[in-house]
Amino acid sequence: MITTISTEKKPIKLWLEELDSDTLTQAKNLANLPFLFHHVAIMPDAHVGYGMPIGGVAATEGVVIPNAVGVDIGCGVCALQTSLPTLKKTQLKEVLQVVRLTIPLGFQHHKKPQHGCRMPEFSRRQTENDLPVVTREYDSGVLQLGTLGGGNHFIELQQGDDGLIWIMIHSGSRNIGYQVAKHYNKLAAEHNKTHGALIPSTWQLDYLPQDSEDGKRYLREMDYCVQFAAANRRAMLGRVREILLEIEPSVTFSTPFDVAHNYAAIENHFGREVIVHRKGATRAASGEIGLIPGSQGSVSYIVRGLGNPESFSSCSHGAGRKLGRKQAQRELDMKTEVSRLERQGILHSLRHKRDLEEATGAYKDITQVIKYQRDLVEIVTTLTPLAVVKG
Repeated sequence: MITTISTEKKPIKLWLEELDSDTLTQAKNLANLPFLFHHVAIMPDAHVGYGMPIGGVAATEGVVIPNAVGVDIGCGVCALQTSLPTLKKTQLKEVLQVVRLTIPLGFQHHKKPQHGCRMPEFSRRQTENDLPVVTREYDSGVLQLGTLGGGNHFIELQQGDDGLIWIMIHSGSRNIGYQVAKHYNKLAAEHNKTHGALIPSTWQLDYLPQDSEDGKRYLREMDYCVQFAAANRRAMLGRVREILLEIEPSVTFSTPFDVAHNYAAIENHFGREVIVHRKGATRAASGEIGLIPGSQGSVSYIVRGLGNPESFSSCSHGAGRKLGRKQAQRELDMKTEVSRLERQGILHSLRHKRDLEEATGAYKDITQVIKYQRDLVEIVTTLTPLAVVKG
């Protein structure tokens, strides 16, 4: 389902019926960038972000926009299928307890490097000049491997409609990604200011030329952060596997799926080589497996991409927020949200009023989000939450 807005320099294509005014303004800013290619694609989970909407896809020619990737570079989701048809409530509680004891949450890091957790390697030919922020943050990054982070990041045990238990993890590149994003967005702002300010600074879409030294460095460091985020999810997945093996020694596991939804990539679309920025959007090339998580009180999906060129072969990255974090804390009722989860028998993470920012009521209806993108993906497996740890 596509709705097209044609009032700006380039079209805006929407996979949803309504868009709030702040998010629409950001989409229009993208559509008026002088280097935007073809059109802007807005996924059905879209909501306002910093500079660019979360759930936005924008292709550019000759430039890269750090804020169109965001501060959690490489943030994404991994999932794997276990051979277990079910887990008892006592077993689920045991898993959550050990996860909380062994996987640092929020701003916490490990005290020492974890056995079996390996940082992504970079070429010996790459020097501190090639990867300045990664080099500076490398040692602290070692202690961040295998840590969940905060916000909407989660570790979840789920019941698949295939009759088996699944593990799903949502996390990103932690502080190393934040530092890379902050460094290059500052450089982009300086570039925009000293080269004629082609776009208003208030748009928060400052850019770096793709062939400049800073542009090249950003793409290298961004790519490293994407690899780091995947390694981080892999480390946590390994720990959850170990926990399940201690409970059920006979359990086996599938090869995990892993997808990022905050990154920029050089791709070919509509006959041109462009830089596709996906900020809270998942690549959905034809036949490609994607992961679309819901909230802790709604289903998640394993999907298969249909390769729709109008979305730059992309789909949503989740359900998408309908309430801002502070708004959710103000407006949602704790008893109502807890009751909603407990009626479903979900072991959840709502403990304090501040946790309401991650309550089910803060998010859009994931089933409707999926309906809006039936021309982008097809459902492979539906996953119902059983037990959740939130960052």
